[in-house]
Amino acid sequence: MTQRTVAVVGSGYMGGGIAQVLALGGARVALADVSQEVAEKNLERLLAEAELFVSDGLFPEDAVRRLRENLWAAPSIEDAVADASYIEEAVPEILEIKHATLRRISDAARQDAVIGSNTSTILIATLAEAVSNPGRFLGVHFSNPAPFIPGVEVIPHAGTTAATVETAREIVALTGKHAAVVKDVTGFVLNRLQYALFHEAAQVVEEGIASAEDVDTLVRTTFGFRLPFFGPFAIADMAGLDVYSFCYASLQTSFPERFATPGILKDLVDAGKLGTKSGAGFLQIPADKSQDLVAYRNKAYVAMSGLLKELGPSPAEEAGLDTAHTSTETR
Repeated sequence: MTQRTVAVVGSGYMGGGIAQVLALGGARVALADVSQEVAEKNLERLLAEAELFVSDGLFPEDAVRRLRENLWAAPSIEDAVADASYIEEAVPEILEIKHATLRRISDAARQDAVIGSNTSTILIATLAEAVSNPGRFLGVHFSNPAPFIPGVEVIPHAGTTAATVETAREIVALTGKHAAVVKDVTGFVLNRLQYALFHEAAQVVEEGIASAEDVDTLVRTTFGFRLPFFGPFAIADMAGLDVYSFCYASLQTSFPERFATPGILKDLVDAGKLGTKSGAGFLQIPADKSQDLVAYRNKAYVAMSGLLKELGPSPAEEAGLDTAHTSTETR
């Protein structure tokens, strides 16, 4: 099988991490930046980082050797992209910088090369304005830290071809990660959901309902504890959509606009589709699978508890405990 030739433009923290996982996935990866000196410096950083990851058991034993074989620092952006079949742009989140970089990439790259942007906030259609043959362009948004977060947003704009989306899926699969294809709207999906949670959490703290430390504790140890295994729709289906409907009605007594019942939820409940107990909801999980689902859930949560005990408290959790202890002593 022919080795895939890839370029990553932007060798900083995100771009470097993306280059690592592509190279470990077997691609030949050119790393480019504002100069060859910067690219070479970051290449050495990535190799040293990989040695540490290997010693900590985070990367496979042969990771450094594979990175040395597959990852190289290009003299320029043009040299990096010249022979690449896929190019990932990962420069700073500033429109002018991204536009200038994408123009250089699309001018120097093969006309059939697929170009992905790692933007987390800028509309893909806006970035596509700087790309010749924009049907080959889309968002391919890795999360921080790129070597270890397993999900990737794939974001086509209105003119992106189906073949381009398929290539992006193949690139994500090469890294061993999971692709989710979403539409080109402000915030895409990942940040729209992430910032919705943060916005509500910030209001809780501003209103004096709970401290930042206590909010973090609740998120980590309650609904956040479920999220590595189940997304919000699976969780709602298991809880019962009728229960969710009742809870929305209760929340509306104090927050009528903020917690208006979603129309999609109301429609399912009115149709008697209440989740796993009825065999249909947001997800089509047959009712006869509910016991298997509960057994998996319980096993997963116990395993997560064991992992957390094994790892011990994070530095952030320890700092929160120290802050709470100091606050109590000074009252």
